[in-house]
Amino acid sequence: MLTLHIKNMVCNRCVMVVRQELERQGLHPQKISLGEVVLEENELSDAQQDKLDAALVSHGFERIDDRKARLIETVKNKIIQQIHHTNKVDLKLNWSTYLAEEMHYEYNYLSNLFSSVEGITLEQYIIRQKIERVKELLFYDELSLSEIADKLGYSSVAHLSAQFKKITGFTPSEMKKSREIERNRKPLDSV
Repeated sequence: MLTLHIKNMVCNRCVMVVRQELERQGLHPQKISLGEVVLEENELSDAQQDKLDAALVSHGFERIDDRKARLIETVKNKIIQQIHHTNKVDLKLNWSTYLAEEMHYEYNYLSNLFSSVEGITLEQYIIRQKIERVKELLFYDELSLSEIADKLGYSSVAHLSAQFKKITGFTPSEMKKSREIERNRKPLDSV
């Protein structure tokens, strides 16, 4: 079996597109998760790799070869999974412990590597992802601000609102009223 790491694969639709492309290429995916594909094949020829790389790029994805780049992409996917794809972010979730345990690396190493490559801290990235999730939940208008704060593990609505305003320049209520939210949402891979 061969494991591939794929950049910008951040949602279930991405998984579906990558699966379809792999099958179109005659490859046999055994398991596909955010940022990672396990193939039945043991190796790919240079021609297969080139063809696959071109197809992935045409869909906005990229195969990652570099170990450190794969590590950063996996960290991002773990964060996205927790914030965007779980029912509720645990209020007591200690991100440094969670990431260190999930990744099997010291948190300081992960944090320093992430900052040096991405130009922002892991904490800033987590906050930005949470704010994007808040925008999404505000857009769908199904939950109150209090329910959103609870769902995303904020200690209070005031804490959520302060972070939201710092990142977007609007309070959640202002953004919701102005419908600025429609122009302000970002794809997860560009956060």
